Amino acid sequence: MLKGIHFLLTYACNFECDHCFLYCGPNSEGTFTLSQVREVLDEAAKMGTVEMVYFEGGEAFLYYPLMVEGVRLARERGFQAGIVTNSYWATTVDDAELWLRPLAELGIADLSVSDDAFHHGEAEDTPAKRALAAAGRLGMPSDSICVEEPTVEIGIDKEQDRGAPVIGGGAMFRGRAVEKLVEGLPTRPWQGLTECPYEDLRDPGRVHVDPCGHVHLCQGLSMGNMWEMPLSTLVEGYDPESHPICGPLLEGGPAQLAQQYDVAHEDEYVDECHFCYVLRRALIDTFPQYLAPRQVYGL
Repeated sequence: MLKGIHFLLTYACNFECDHCFLYCGPNSEGTFTLSQVREVLDEAAKMGTVEMVYFEGGEAFLYYPLMVEGVRLARERGFQAGIVTNSYWATTVDDAELWLRPLAELGIADLSVSDDAFHHGEAEDTPAKRALAAAGRLGMPSDSICVEEPTVEIGIDKEQDRGAPVIGGGAMFRGRAVEKLVEGLPTRPWQGLTECPYEDLRDPGRVHVDPCGHVHLCQGLSMGNMWEMPLSTLVEGYDPESHPICGPLLEGGPAQLAQQYDVAHEDEYVDECHFCYVLRRALIDTFPQYLAPRQVYGL
């Protein structure tokens, strides 16, 4: 049951992080208009199951008036609202409080702040810590998102009962992370990558909607386009088994996707996400409606 709508309010970002699975950066294109925000919220209200709306990006605070109005409209319709930010705007705690006070007054339910070396280096005093301090002053619910450089740990391979490499750090191997972070990491044979362990493609609890209208089940994997068909209709008619990408993934993961469409590929990958992303990028011209937008694939 769909309970969450995440606005990719803009693909633009003042950072260009190695781990970004949307390939966001200063030159990324696409930002919602106010009328489009209203349309998504109206469709979400029509469905009757959505409880939470997030505004993220890219960096949503780059379009601050639009973001604040989006939160107001979401609250007006009875949704809880959250925001994800890199907190570039938190130059001091006092100044961060100025930015956050209008959101606190709207009753925002969550402020998620990226607080890691990808965004702020190793400094002790960071914009993230200032933003979290200001949120604390205002009584605003907040937490941090910390993604680190991938590290190799030892886990247990339950099937073979032996030590097996586990990739730690929290990075997902999609988007720019595939270009920047996979080198030197241990890999696994593609034949064993037979499931999607990270997304519920059969019954998604949340989707991301972008300014182009794409309704993402996973970054770059679209249910369809809500500017062509209303979001409520898309969700109601979603049939995962007949979806040309989700169907094979549900049947046998990336390995099945590769076999079904006879995609040429390497012998080993870091994990299922890495293999799936590479396959989807290879299939983007075959299924442009479902593998979009191209810039999420670095194209």
